[in-house]
Amino acid sequence: MKFVLFVEGETERGALPEFFHRWLDPRLPKRAGIRVVKFEGWRDYDREIEKKVKLNLSGGGGDDVIAAIGLLDLYGLEIFPNSAISVAHRYDFAKDYFERKVGDSRFTQYFAVHEIEALLFSDPEIFPTELRKSVQAFKHPEEINFDKPPAVRLEKLYREKIKETYKKVTEGYDLFGKLDPEIVCARCPYFKRLLDDILNLATHAA
Repeated sequence: MKFVLFVEGETERGALPEFFHRWLDPRLPKRAGIRVVKFEGWRDYDREIEKKVKLNLSGGGGDDVIAAIGLLDLYGLEIFPNSAISVAHRYDFAKDYFERKVGDSRFTQYFAVHEIEALLFSDPEIFPTELRKSVQAFKHPEEINFDKPPAVRLEKLYREKIKETYKKVTEGYDLFGKLDPEIVCARCPYFKRLLDDILNLATHAA
């Protein structure tokens, strides 16, 4: 049995499968596979998601697919009406937008609020010592917002505190490798929803 995970970038493709396994594997009698389909940003995702989901849920994807899971950053999307200002409104609007586009009940759309890098702020201990106090100041990672999103914050912290460049893919992959899903669940309620849902789906499939 396996999930198909649709993502928009290289950090997600490289880091998330193992991160999800650390959440799922101790809780399941049998390991669930995770196949990743990567797009080139959200516009490519918007154009191609319906076709790619149909392909992966048909014979081309095998008959053991538990569900198709879409994951995008909420930051950067340009699909919102002017009235969608709050995070909750934007999340619900975008979720409905993509799920209607795909039109298959086996597909569910989720979002990292506001970027996948927000999850890294859940645990200051995964960062170099010089950064930990600054990271700790962000008590609610999913409130790092549209004005200065998490990746931008990390670039600034790395530059100012350790005089290095934050490399989104290589640094992100290393940091996600240290990140405990339990800590993320405690501090990131939107992402906890995703982790809980994939666990429930895998449990029922098993």
